Amino acid sequence: MDKNNSKAWLYLLPAMIFLGVFMIYPLFDVMIYSVEEGYNSASQTYFGIGPYNYNYVLRDPYFLQALKNTFILVVITVPLSTGIALLISVGLNSIVKLRDFFQTVFFLPYVTNTLAVGLVFMILFKKTPYSDGFANLLITAVGGTAVDFIDGPYWAKMFVMCFYTVWVVLPFKILILTSALASVNPDYYKAARVDGTSRLRIFTRITLPMISPMIFYLVITGFIGAFKAYSDVVAIFGTDLNAAGMNTIVGYVYDMLYGDSGGYPSFAAAAALILFAIVLTITCINLLISKKNTHYA
Repeated sequence: MDKNNSKAWLYLLPAMIFLGVFMIYPLFDVMIYSVEEGYNSASQTYFGIGPYNYNYVLRDPYFLQALKNTFILVVITVPLSTGIALLISVGLNSIVKLRDFFQTVFFLPYVTNTLAVGLVFMILFKKTPYSDGFANLLITAVGGTAVDFIDGPYWAKMFVMCFYTVWVVLPFKILILTSALASVNPDYYKAARVDGTSRLRIFTRITLPMISPMIFYLVITGFIGAFKAYSDVVAIFGTDLNAAGMNTIVGYVYDMLYGDSGGYPSFAAAAALILFAIVLTITCINLLISKKNTHYA
């Protein structure tokens, strides 16, 4: 038994070294940076240890705006995208002959470059001297007033941001949920039909409990992915996200490191750890909820 254990640890050693060098060490390094007050990246010096960096970040209006944007994005897009993906997956699951074909069609946007998709969305919604954009053409066609979705009011820009995020994450969620639905034992459905159970009751009492592990998996990964949003927002609103009022927490960290206001790794480290704490807390809450509401066959 000891010999087998030694072999197992030996096989795990490369992965453990990789995790230690590229994940655990950087995490501790960021923790150190976050408490070094007045850190100078050029001279590698600082004048004290304390919570000043966290106090600065939590009072910075740019960070508070980024925090607000990120939370709105997460709260709207994660439940909405999961719900829409579930409805589409249920519809695809009922089309047995063409299910694989439609599954492939829905998955195609997932393999498309996100920046390219973001540029397409910008073209669809952006007003120019020559055109109000395709979205505004539809709005005016039904008697509405054209809206500047890219450089206009905050709610319009947030709508585009949420719409784009839902569009980008849908293919992956549809693929996962369609596969989960296909794995449900059909005998459960046959028994329910024999008892005269309605379709709604079958869906709520059989389908949802059987695919609940995948739903919670998508919710957890959806929260993590939405909190990491940055490149998508840049593709739509450009690199100066603070001026547009659409920055995210990851964008704030990047700006503190490399942007026009960059050169402050301690502030960036503090913001990154705040993001880490938020994501960890929400993930733990989701895991606790999933233990009580997830059915494992």
